[in-house]
Amino acid sequence: MLRDVVCMRGPHAAMLFYGDTRLTRVGGMPTTVLRLLQNKGSVQQLDGPAHRHRKALFLRLLMEDEESLARLMDIFRERSLRRLTEWQKREQIEAAPDIAQLLAETAFQWTSTPMAVLEKDPTVLSDMVQNAGHFGPRTWWTLRRRTRLEAELERTFDGIRNGSVQVAEGSPIAAIAWHRDEDSGLLPASVAAVELLNIVRPIVAIARYIVFVALALHNNPAWCDLFETGNDEFLDDFAEEVRRCFPFFPFVGAVAKQELDWQGYGIQAGQWLLCDLYGTIHDPRFFPEPHRLKPQRQLSWKDQNYSFIPQGAGRTEATHRCPGERITIDIMKEAVKLFCRHMTYEIAPQDLSIP
Repeated sequence: MLRDVVCMRGPHAAMLFYGDTRLTRVGGMPTTVLRLLQNKGSVQQLDGPAHRHRKALFLRLLMEDEESLARLMDIFRERSLRRLTEWQKREQIEAAPDIAQLLAETAFQWTSTPMAVLEKDPTVLSDMVQNAGHFGPRTWWTLRRRTRLEAELERTFDGIRNGSVQVAEGSPIAAIAWHRDEDSGLLPASVAAVELLNIVRPIVAIARYIVFVALALHNNPAWCDLFETGNDEFLDDFAEEVRRCFPFFPFVGAVAKQELDWQGYGIQAGQWLLCDLYGTIHDPRFFPEPHRLKPQRQLSWKDQNYSFIPQGAGRTEATHRCPGERITIDIMKEAVKLFCRHMTYEIAPQDLSIP
């Protein structure tokens, strides 16, 4: 990006990125990545008390509302089995786009977002994830489609507030529509649209983890044999180790708000920084044989430490750590059951390497 950048990895770097108020996420990512994955006005672009207040909304929706989260899993389970019936009629399936579409429909139904909005551009959410790290015509086209989707959602929020659009009481979209920020004002419809996308788009992105689950089971068939007959107590360990082996965010960025000294290294105000998530969770000092799938490591997002950081580090409620880890693990576990207990399939000859 024609800018000096300081790259760092390891638990101490994670502590700096996820616990030091002298850093900000504003300006920490290229504009195309920001606009496709988060956009301006989102919770990730806030700092301090404003960030914690907005983050509390996401914690309630994604981690604390047991009844709502159970309903999400019921929807995913029902739609998965329905999709399986469709797959059985086909000679082959391409996992990534099919599962992304399944998750998009699941996310819209769970949040109570009108399905007609998704039907106008069914692949836009998965394309946001796919094109976020690229530059060129496909990225700009996806940005234009996201703008259209945001406009649709803005009209939806306006309709919820004036009573012309009916959504389920207590649903995530209703919670966002009536959320009040620190100043006690409702979110502008444009910001509400962005925050809704910051729930549904990451759910769609779990499709990548599900593809990595399929790959891990293919490369380690003894685990599928184990899960075929039960052994649910090992599902969390397996899903967490898949997250460690295959994180799909390699780096997270930040900018120094002021001059600071970090472990004897002088960092100037305005310095761009990158924390290497992939390198940290593949560091043999903390994860022996880091490129081997070893669920017996018994990792867990609940530990909230600074070495196992596939989706961020630190306390979720107080930092920029992703609040969706619980949902990610639960959906991955359902995918393991789907592959091992409900499907019989073969992997077609192909290049299974991951860049």
